[in-house]
Amino acid sequence: MSLSVEVRELTKVFGDLVAVDHATFSVKRGEIFGLLGPNGAGKSTLFRMLCTVLRPTYGTAKVEGHDILKETNEVRKVIGVVQEKLILYAPLTPIENLTFFGKLYGVEDDVLKRKIEELLQEAKLWEVRDKPVGIFSSGMRQRVNIIRALLHDPKLLMLDEPTNTLDPQSVRWVRDYIKALRDRGLTIILTSHDMYEIDELAEEVAIMDRGKIIAVGGKEELKNKYSTDKFEEVFLALTGRTLRDELSGRLKRRGW
Repeated sequence: MSLSVEVRELTKVFGDLVAVDHATFSVKRGEIFGLLGPNGAGKSTLFRMLCTVLRPTYGTAKVEGHDILKETNEVRKVIGVVQEKLILYAPLTPIENLTFFGKLYGVEDDVLKRKIEELLQEAKLWEVRDKPVGIFSSGMRQRVNIIRALLHDPKLLMLDEPTNTLDPQSVRWVRDYIKALRDRGLTIILTSHDMYEIDELAEEVAIMDRGKIIAVGGKEELKNKYSTDKFEEVFLALTGRTLRDELSGRLKRRGW
């Protein structure tokens, strides 16, 4: 079995808060892996450690054979990241945005030009390539955001809530595109609160709660274990039905 990601005892502590507590799991190459949990479970912190944005307090992980602590730059070369917050410049066109980010990735000019046209064609955005993305719908902007993460031909694509707030047609395109990328051999880690999305896309899943990985394995295996054909029921059986209200961290820091 060939592994794209190996996580071992990964832990992150902020003061007296253990945000991620000895997380251990692995992701096979060429699969869609779902990373799930209620609000405040630690998903975003774990996601950011794998992206090398946050340094672990303890433990480590390897991404495509590269240690996230010792080979940070190598890890960043092999991952593409799509965060919930769009990373685009509104006054710039798709071509201008993608050219800017492609140069940051170090993609050669002739390769970048070809890649941009190819990806914009795939995203059905070639006809609006010269329009500022600030006038685009949320679905159009997200399509640009996703292909931005593919410019350097990553081996692992990390998607954080990629269909959040999108209209049904855009959701369908994003899900189909994720499956197409998997079929091309790309490994994908997907976080989502949409259990239907996980049911449709993910092959393996890790469920987090209160910083810990409380279940990891095949999606169908977990559904069989809990005698259900709906993954939502598996998730609720493991994490409970109590509401997980969470205040904005930014506002909490201001004392609101």
